[in-house]
Amino acid sequence: MSSIKHSTRVTICGEDYNIRSDSTPEHTRAVAAYVDAKIREVLESAAVVESHKAAILAALQITDELFEARSGQGEVADAMKTLSGELRRWLPPGRRQA
Repeated sequence: MSSIKHSTRVTICGEDYNIRSDSTPEHTRAVAAYVDAKIREVLESAAVVESHKAAILAALQITDELFEARSGQGEVADAMKTLSGELRRWLPPGRRQA
């Protein structure tokens, strides 16, 4: 991220927010649009009517997505280490560095 602060106006659930961030305005708008979509998804499910409760449930869904992505990254890293070890065995002895 850059050290330059950008001020970006976004709308989430009909409410306007002025977000000050190191991120680019495009990134900030994309994040806000994603949050807005998740909250609206919860509101449209008809299980929740109050926007603050919908925001909490959306935050839980987004956090679950984050945790799943982090878990997936760990699995990919482990698979890469395993594959690297297997490939290392095929190299000549002088090239098998850890």
